[in-house]
This record gives sequence, C-alpha cells and structure tokens, in this order.
Amino acid sequence: MKREPEGWTLVAGGAGFIGSHVCRALLEAGERVLCLDNLQTARVPNLAALEKFADFRFVWGDISHPLPQEVMRETRSIRRIYNLACAASPELYQADPEHTMLTNVVGTDRLLRLAEQSGARFLLASTSEVYGDPAVHPQREDYRGNVSCTGPRACYDEGKRAAETLAFDFARCGRADVRVARIFNTYGPHMRIDDGRVVSNFIGQILSGAPLTIYGDGSQTRSFCYVADTVDALMRLMGAEMPDLLAINIGNQHELTIAELVETLCDIADGPVPIVHHALPTDDPQRRRPDITKARELLGWEPATALSAGLRKTYDWFAAEHRAPATAAVAAGDPGPRARVARISATG
Repeated sequence: MKREPEGWTLVAGGAGFIGSHVCRALLEAGERVLCLDNLQTARVPNLAALEKFADFRFVWGDISHPLPQEVMRETRSIRRIYNLACAASPELYQADPEHTMLTNVVGTDRLLRLAEQSGARFLLASTSEVYGDPAVHPQREDYRGNVSCTGPRACYDEGKRAAETLAFDFARCGRADVRVARIFNTYGPHMRIDDGRVVSNFIGQILSGAPLTIYGDGSQTRSFCYVADTVDALMRLMGAEMPDLLAINIGNQHELTIAELVETLCDIADGPVPIVHHALPTDDPQRRRPDITKARELLGWEPATALSAGLRKTYDWFAAEHRAPATAAVAAGDPGPRARVARISATG
C-alpha cells in the first residue's frame, strides 16, 4: 500500500524553469507539493504536466507581498520550503529591478518567517552571481566575491547576497533550519525561448534562422549544468544534515568559452550558423566555474550529464516547441492558460 505523504513541500517559484523540474521530482518521490508563483517570468505550460499528480496544488502569489491565505492556512502542515522565486536572467531581472530586489530580500524574509512558524526546513536558491566578476578562479564558497553594488546587475547580485545573510541570521538565531545553494548556469527543457540566457538565446536564434548574438569576442567562459543534475543536488541538499552554516556550490566544473558553446550547438544543428557580435553588457563576468568539492563531500553529488547530451535534449525540446504554434502562444502567456491556472488554484 502506498504511504501517504506527510505535510506539504512548498516550492516558491515552482512554475519557473528549475522550479517546475523540482516540483515534478518531488511529486515523483511521493511528496505533496504546494506550488507558489506569480507567473511573472514562468512558462504557464510548465504547470500542465504537473496537473496529473493528485498531490500537486498551485497557488498564485507574489512573495514580495503578504503570502496568500491559501498558503498561510497550511502553515502547520508545511514541512519543507524551497525558495526558487526570482527572475534569474539579466534581461528579465533588470526589467523590474525594484521588484527583483524586493523578491530576494522581502520575499525571502516572508518565507523564512513561514519556516519559523511551521518548523519547516528552508532552502534558498542563491546564485553564482554572488561572486560577481570573480578575481578568484574557480570559485569556492569561501570567496567573498567581486560584485558591483551600484551596477545594473546589483538588484539580483546584491539581492541574493542579502537573502543569504537573512537565511544564515535566522539559522544563527535558532529561528529556522536553512540550506543555501549557489546555483551556477543551468540549462534544459522548460526554459522560456525569450529567457535571455545564452543557451536559450542561441537555440532560439538557430531555430528561427537568425544570426547568433555573441557579446564580446566569445572568449568569456561559463560552466553549464543540466537541469536534472541541478535538481538532484537541490533535493540532496534539502535532505542533508549539514555540519555548519555553509553555502554549497551547485554546478558543472566543465568550463568552456561562449565560442566553444556555439561550436557545439552548430554541430547539433548540423551546420554553420551566422554570427553577429555586440559589446559586452555592464559587469558581465569574464570567467565562471564552480569548485564543487563541498557538494561532493557533503552531498555525494556531482553532475552526471555530459554537455553534448544535455544540449541535444534541450535542443530537441525547443525544436518540438518551435514546431507547435499553439505551444508557442501558450509560452507567450495568452489568456487561455492563465484561466486554466485559475482553475488549478481553485480546485487544488
């Protein structure tokens, strides 16, 4: 007989790219999932695949505002909280920098207070952006970063740094049991094609026949982690007993240049693609690679998906979406799926 899951796992930002994958993995593991999202940057279709699970419930809400009553009524039965709520690509988080900052600071505070009231374990999805344009390479968790506190990326970079401070202060004061994950570049299915991050940008441009846009000369580096590996790490971190108050890097140590990423995608697309170059954005990091020693030692985790295999899966998923006009309309957020989301909320 199937064991009845105990309590709810709240996933803030659960309709987003990583969040929707987290929700599905938790549901498949037998957990009851309460998904909280304002749908500002989410793909509404990400929710469609979750509807078939009886233990899934969606609530519309913005964590920078008071949490919805549908969530607060479940306070006593919430056992775990994943905070994945915030736009994560520069194009999207810079579109409303005030909201980005408030989501990271006020929203994290609200969810930490909910964790305190419910006794839930709390996991903050922080980011490699807390390291800024790093002067130390690769980046270890004890590196304090090189962040511009006044630049156009500061709403996100400094917002996440402040969110980490709140989380660790709650933990030091004995108010909440917290985990902090610093997520490096993650890619995979369920990304928005207009997300603004490099993998989705390039694949979208290839599929539409547009030239690939490279900022700078393409020599800047990134390390790309397939979403299934990132989700595995997050779930391990949530379940781990941590010896100290530590942030944990989650990412792939395989570092490559943007130009090399282009070459790999061109191989997948079976041909060369025209390229245009633009100036580098302000404060864009030149190098980015995680040191994942702590994740290996404390979580027994490291990425399992090769870049070529993960990019192929991602490209094929985007190609299928590109061939489906109805899906493309849904991705743009037409009224139909929003009405369906309202029904999910009402009947969850």
